[in-house]
Amino acid sequence: MDIDIDAIRRVVEEADVFIVRFALIEQRLLVDTRPDAAGQPYISLVPPVNSAEERYRFLRRERPDVPLPAQITVFQWPGPITVLKDTGVWQFIENRVAGIGGDAAIEAARRVFVDGQRLEREDTLAAIRGGEGYQTLWERAR
Repeated sequence: MDIDIDAIRRVVEEADVFIVRFALIEQRLLVDTRPDAAGQPYISLVPPVNSAEERYRFLRRERPDVPLPAQITVFQWPGPITVLKDTGVWQFIENRVAGIGGDAAIEAARRVFVDGQRLEREDTLAAIRGGEGYQTLWERAR
């Protein structure tokens, strides 16, 4: 896995809004570092969309008190979400949201990470069992 950690760090530290697309789950990590009326950034796993316009509509619904961003930066994360932590990228994300929303933002980020791990486990089990979105290639004789 060839990942430019410095480029990702720059995105996390500088972009107002960024999205991480994962290889193993369809949900995206959406981080909007602009504080809302309560002084909190937004960090959540969100469903994929079909266009930038759809993502902007999503942001308008989720954060009606925050103006739409000038741009949204998107990058692909090629491995499991746990590798975000192993490479230090997750710490960059936690540091960024903590600098805006303090302990509440750190807790929100940690919940998102745990949810991401759970979704990846569920997806892996679905792949093994031939669940929704997967087709079993070999089945044990009964």
